[in-house]
Amino acid sequence: MIAPNAQERLTQIVEPLLFWYQKNKRSLPWRDQPTPYRVWVSEIMLQQTQVARVGRFWERFLSAFPTVDALAAAAVPDVLELWQG
Repeated sequence: MIAPNAQERLTQIVEPLLFWYQKNKRSLPWRDQPTPYRVWVSEIMLQQTQVARVGRFWERFLSAFPTVDALAAAAVPDVLELWQG
């Protein structure tokens, strides 16, 4: 259980942070329809490059492999070809 003063402090931090996010968030394709698969692919790509570069690669990758089943069934060379860059 969180102590009452800690809960109050948490509220003081969280509310402004959520307000800031709503005001400043970027429009990103994986946020439009956030499924676990779409977000997972974006997170892996974002670990490797900048957000500005991920968008076009993410869209191309998801067009080729729209589901985790499609990705699992794909040949490794096909996946690597779309992943590179």
